[in-house]
Amino acid sequence: MTTNGGFEPVFCTIVPPHVLDRLSQAQDPDLSAPARRSLEHDAAQRTRRRLTTVLGATAVAPPKGAAADRPHRTIYDTHHTQDLPGTKVREEGSDPGKDASVNRAYAGLGATFDLYLKVYGRRSIDGNGLPLDATVHYGEGYDNAFWNGEQMVFGDGDGKVFLDFTIPVDVIGHELTHGVTQHTANLEYFGQSGALNESISDVFGSLIKQYSLGQTAAEADWLIGAGLLAPGVHGTALRSMKAPGTAYDDPNLGKDPQPGSMDHYVRTGRDNGGVHINSGIPNHAFYLAAKALGGHAWEKAGQIWYDTVTGGELKSDAQFADFAKLTLKAARHRYGGGDEAEAIEKAWEQVGVHTR
Repeated sequence: MTTNGGFEPVFCTIVPPHVLDRLSQAQDPDLSAPARRSLEHDAAQRTRRRLTTVLGATAVAPPKGAAADRPHRTIYDTHHTQDLPGTKVREEGSDPGKDASVNRAYAGLGATFDLYLKVYGRRSIDGNGLPLDATVHYGEGYDNAFWNGEQMVFGDGDGKVFLDFTIPVDVIGHELTHGVTQHTANLEYFGQSGALNESISDVFGSLIKQYSLGQTAAEADWLIGAGLLAPGVHGTALRSMKAPGTAYDDPNLGKDPQPGSMDHYVRTGRDNGGVHINSGIPNHAFYLAAKALGGHAWEKAGQIWYDTVTGGELKSDAQFADFAKLTLKAARHRYGGGDEAEAIEKAWEQVGVHTR
């Protein structure tokens, strides 16, 4: 692993700014006020960080005597303040309590640790047993969850549009995977490299959910954030890898803007060049590859993506075509020139990204 002059993590949220921006314009103040507060909070956090993910984070060692092949989880509660990390409410090995948010956060950290260790042999998100910390009940009606380079943070949602952000395990997996990218691929958080950064988190967030449920690619719903939207919202999730652009169509949230192919690539200066929007393209490519390969998506398609992210050849400013070519190379290296490589090549071609 190389370094790039210090630890300057990207501030990564699960709900994109364009969603909260639309919600902040709702006529109902019960909807607009929490969204506006969440937007202001997130914008302030982003100004404190450069828009790149930098390797060489200050190492946080596991506690003395802790095994690197076991998680070391600590859950905190800010009691609706923004003072991180908050009060410690559960630590590794302790029994579940009465707070469902605490228990879900603890379980989600464990599910993420399990996939990376048991499937890919990775010891926590840094590969060296990094302790996993999370804070729940952050802020007042905070409409987001984020990875700040050091820990996970979950809002409770406003209860009208968004529910508790610890509910979907793929949200937890998504955010922690930003930590994996932070410690490996060093993808800049802008334009296509930023969309790849977001897509990688969606891919492994979905795989963590599928792994925890024992689902095949055919059985999975391929939704990111299913269960997060409150009753009455016209939508099923934040994003759909199977059918980008169909996750929601709601009077207050607007319509899901994600494209599923380069034919509809969105050019915008907002959201760091549309990192949460154009991520639908590599997301869909992964879904198509996993569907074609069948079985459990974490085994072959997931392995190829993991090899690509951690292989050391992915440049920080990689474009979709660069990433696609490396996935094809990884498939051939691990499996030869058979069905796996063919499925990867066809998947990228279907979304308009060329591998030659």
